[in-house]
Amino acid sequence: QRQLVESGGGSVQAGGSLRLSCVASGFADKINSVAWYRQVFGKQRERVAAIDIGGNTDYATSVKGRFAISTDNAKNSVYLQMNGLLPEDTGVYTCYQKSDTLQYWGQGTMVTVSS
Repeated sequence: QRQLVESGGGSVQAGGSLRLSCVASGFADKINSVAWYRQVFGKQRERVAAIDIGGNTDYATSVKGRFAISTDNAKNSVYLQMNGLLPEDTGVYTCYQKSDTLQYWGQGTMVTVSS
């Protein structure tokens, strides 16, 4: 069974940076896209960054120019570099992977940005 484990969350002041990591283990069909989602209490979960098998990236408007998603296939890992953090970036960040047939979610890691 595929497992995704995130790390790197924490508390930071506005303007600071964090780097989230997601390590995948277990069998999966060919993964064709990975992403990071964010959920803020009381709001709908949103996708903040995604990257497909071709290396094409996509970002939510609110994080463009501040966040960067990357992968290391040798380490079965996905990263989210977050710079210039804002209080509104506070939330639970969850790793997501998609194959042709299945979707996989991590448990999430909390990011808190104070003003």
